[in-house]
Amino acid sequence: MKAAVLHGAEDVRIEEVDIADPDPGEIQVRIQAALTGGTDLKTYRAGFQAGQIEPPSVFGHEFSGTIEAVGEGVENWREGDRVVAANSAPCGECSLCLHEQEALCEDQQFLCGSFAEFINVPARIVEKNLHRVHADLSFADAALTQYLACVVQGVAESRLWPGDRVLVIGAGPIGLMFIAVAHHLGCHVTVAGRHEKRLEIAKRLGAMHILDMTGRDDLIETVRNAPSTGHGYDVVIDATGRPEVWEASVELARKGGLVNFFGDCPMRTSIKLDTGLLHASNITLKSSSHHTPISVRKALEFIQKGVVKADDFVGHECTLEVLPDQFRSMTQDLHAVKTVVRIG
Repeated sequence: MKAAVLHGAEDVRIEEVDIADPDPGEIQVRIQAALTGGTDLKTYRAGFQAGQIEPPSVFGHEFSGTIEAVGEGVENWREGDRVVAANSAPCGECSLCLHEQEALCEDQQFLCGSFAEFINVPARIVEKNLHRVHADLSFADAALTQYLACVVQGVAESRLWPGDRVLVIGAGPIGLMFIAVAHHLGCHVTVAGRHEKRLEIAKRLGAMHILDMTGRDDLIETVRNAPSTGHGYDVVIDATGRPEVWEASVELARKGGLVNFFGDCPMRTSIKLDTGLLHASNITLKSSSHHTPISVRKALEFIQKGVVKADDFVGHECTLEVLPDQFRSMTQDLHAVKTVVRIG
């Protein structure tokens, strides 16, 4: 099969590689659509992904397609079924899984290799995180499931309720997905972000108040002067991964409010927090990461309902053959959005 093979930092080549028949319990998927994301771009720049991808290796982890072959012992699935699979599945047996923290599973099984014509889905993922895709849902929409599942996990851990005043900081794909889901759940959403096109999408997805931070660094002052602030927000979501925004987020939550440090800050960075504010205001701090089988299933349900659509998050389209050029272009575009790679 043809596949995009990562050989090192910013070195991707389209090559012919072997694809084995699926083992017992596995299925083989003919990939129809794969998506690039921030994790893929980081992997491309670094040339590896710790614990998951060591060069040379096929990479990519967001995809949907049709079943090409079924391994021995697989039931309820057949060739031609339209499917989407998550990029991992928890063991269900470790101490964290038994404490209902499957996103942190000590034996999480990961799946990479979606920038290719075919992929073999391991038995555990077939069992726990493989789902049918409705005939009227595009493969590009379905491929958003894994990405959205992480947001759904963050929403669940942020305990959003209808009527909550939610501040989302950052209008990238993650921030926009938080806006869409929070609005769908009946929350009143304010977004503080940059770039006109992204803020237009934020408004279309349900943000009631738009705080344009383009060219500005006075986040706390801007938010506090906004009419939607009141005495602080019930929930504040950081979708930037910037330490200074993590610090500011705590000052923008109301007494008894919750802050979710969702954005992934650079390694070995640290923040300073006002301990008196945390103690006196009884603020809850969370940092959500990854997903669970429940959040994967709910994410696909949101996509099938039209809450999240690829058109709002995918800015480019390419074929597998030109994917190396697309990654090179993405490294030059600081505002790059997701790209759908048409394979099937």
